Amino acid sequence: MNRDDGPGGRTEQSRGPGAAGTPAPADRVRRARAPRLSRRSGALAAALAASLALVPSTVAHADGIRAQQWGLDAMHTQQAWRTTKGKGITVAVLDTGVDALHPDLKGNVLAEKDLVGFGASRGDRTWARHGTAMAGIIAGHGHGPGDADGVMGIAPEAKILPVRVILEDKDPARSKARNTRGNALADGIRWATDHGADVINLSLGDDSRSAHPEPAEDEAVQYALSKGVAVVASAGNGGEKGDHISYPAAYPGVIAAAAVDRYGTHASFSTRRWYATVSAPGVDVVIADPDDRYYEGWGTSAASAFVSGAVALVKAAHPGLSPAQIKQLLEDTARNAPSGGRDDSRGFGFVDPAAAIEAAGRLKPEGLEPAEYGRKYFGTGPDAPDDDSGSAGWAAPLAGGLGLALLGAAAFLWRVRRNAPFERP
Repeated sequence: MNRDDGPGGRTEQSRGPGAAGTPAPADRVRRARAPRLSRRSGALAAALAASLALVPSTVAHADGIRAQQWGLDAMHTQQAWRTTKGKGITVAVLDTGVDALHPDLKGNVLAEKDLVGFGASRGDRTWARHGTAMAGIIAGHGHGPGDADGVMGIAPEAKILPVRVILEDKDPARSKARNTRGNALADGIRWATDHGADVINLSLGDDSRSAHPEPAEDEAVQYALSKGVAVVASAGNGGEKGDHISYPAAYPGVIAAAAVDRYGTHASFSTRRWYATVSAPGVDVVIADPDDRYYEGWGTSAASAFVSGAVALVKAAHPGLSPAQIKQLLEDTARNAPSGGRDDSRGFGFVDPAAAIEAAGRLKPEGLEPAEYGRKYFGTGPDAPDDDSGSAGWAAPLAGGLGLALLGAAAFLWRVRRNAPFERP
């Protein structure tokens, strides 16, 4: 399988003297400078998407970053924050790495576990772009006076546990990682579970025509669930490319996040499948970057991060709840439910952490039964995906090391829609 992911087609520009910019893959995205918010200069932006959304550039609103984070209001965060902001919860971000020194994340990021072991490092153009963006959505705390500047996450007092399992799209070592680090995702899920994660965010996956379940990954997910760790994944960006099944979103027990815009409308790129649990912001989402700017992009990667932040809030308020209870809570309390209760495009509706926290107060925490947990609460998944790609069945063996090609990059496109960078103070 071929996992391609990314915070999207961002054009790169100079970081300083002698650092020439390079274009994003495929088409270039036109951009315009945002109003200067500080005197610190901007820097490069990683380019992860295989194709780009070509739309006219727009200048950012003069009132700054926070005003453009429409997801904060849409998810009723102020109401949820009256109970908790996620303190005491650790969210593992299995991704390309996280910039622990970013001003919006500093102090919230734990020591990283690198399961790739090579590739770009701090200071390189292709280092930790996507992971930093996801971490900011989950647990960004802003910066500056009153933390009023920069990105605010859904659970700003949660901790981020970075687990590097993939490389960025433009990393020269990407092919090597594909061929030698095929077990990184499964290993990363188990490692995060054993090292304090309460929630695991997987803003990655494979939604190609050849996508099929990997037994080692499925078992790792079930291991995490059996230990009380909730697993969240992006539903896939294949909505305009055949809606092929995406893994790890389709594994039993995973909370799969579909994407909607600020009006609650299903995003056309968001994969429509039976496994969609809830929807979350995935269009025009402001993201932080290891450079000195912010970007606005789209993708189900972002939706997954928003849902992981919501799960962190629920677990912080009600730490004894099992992953099955949390998944059910999100389904039962989702807003704007589709006709009939759910559909494949938006799941059970728009995630509402405040409503889930309130409803959780009426539940009695369930004990876990590790040996039977996944099967008891989530079933065994489909015997064979209803896809015309000739994918292997649920228990199909891996063929000739296909699994080793999984993790060269994450799965879902994170495309910059309005590629207007903001300079951060």
